[in-house]
Amino acid sequence: LDQVRPAVAWDLGGNVGLFSRVASEKGILTISFDVDPECVEQNYLESVRKGESHILPLLLDLTNPSPGIGWQHEERMSLMDRGPADAVLCLALIHHLAISNNLPLDKVAEFLNSIGESLIIEFVPKSDQQVQRLLASREDIFVDYTQEHFEAAFAQYFQTVASEQLPDSDRTIYLMTRRGA
Repeated sequence: LDQVRPAVAWDLGGNVGLFSRVASEKGILTISFDVDPECVEQNYLESVRKGESHILPLLLDLTNPSPGIGWQHEERMSLMDRGPADAVLCLALIHHLAISNNLPLDKVAEFLNSIGESLIIEFVPKSDQQVQRLLASREDIFVDYTQEHFEAAFAQYFQTVASEQLPDSDRTIYLMTRRGA
């Protein structure tokens, strides 16, 4: 965040807002999206309790986002029309989109390209216990869910500025900027 210096950040899969708060405490207007109503409620109550003015917790299912609504679909914009955000955070999210929701990595990259200038994203490999938990109840049909394919899919839209494997983990976090931005 210090390198990108966004004015507006979207934290997709923000959960209870831990990383959203990192951004908002830097004075970045942060929209913290999550699909879990309980997490959004906890995030909201914490924001109220702390008197935070730079964070807005919102309920959102990325696989079924709100469309433009109202007269001629122009009274309230769709999620994609509200962007692009200066930075999009996708921490511990990609495996949910790819494995839980059967979304190909190239389609996820294309979507994120349409909503953000910079991207802070975490790749969670199949060796991770959270991915193993997702795969425990289904057949592993995700032959393209590899770090190499992830990097290739995102390289179509983003330039990797930095990457780092997280300590004591197989997870890698990336800072990417949109090509041509």
